[in-house]
Amino acid sequence: GTHIICDRKFLLECKNSPAARTPPCCLPQTPGVTSLAQSSLVKLEELKEQNESEEAMPDQDQFEMDI
Repeated sequence: GTHIICDRKFLLECKNSPAARTPPCCLPQTPGVTSLAQSSLVKLEELKEQNESEEAMPDQDQFEMDI
């Protein structure tokens, strides 16, 4: 068979091409594979809300010390 040889520079340049940055136009939508699953979206929203609520709380010392 034919063996195709590419040098490192060519392969590194290929990763910056526009075709490598976008998914194919006719790719089927498979939840969890080509798009986020619904449960993943719900979990992401919950994590965002949790992070926002933690940021709203005032900073407290991790350990209290009695002197």
